[in-house]
Amino acid sequence: MKKKSLIPQTRVKNPEPKEKDNNWVIWAAWADRITFEEIKEKTGNNESDVIKIMRKNLKPSAFRLWRKRVHNTSIKHRKKFKHGRKMLREKIKITDIY
Repeated sequence: MKKKSLIPQTRVKNPEPKEKDNNWVIWAAWADRITFEEIKEKTGNNESDVIKIMRKNLKPSAFRLWRKRVHNTSIKHRKKFKHGRKMLREKIKITDIY
């Protein structure tokens, strides 16, 4: 019988793969908060390489869904994300809240 740990185990729906191979690239590409720049830093694959990996390993409908999602969100690119946050902060001022 296996002894239970005192540290609680958290189960996640899609855990991060252990190795930094194509499975990790696919997992990171689907994750909303991981940018293409972070993927390049960890694996050396730029955006076009990630697109090729996704096209090769996903079904056509899943690839189209992913491309539509990535195209519409500005989070996947660090520069676009920072610009969007800056514009949002300018639009909503602290004095408007109170």
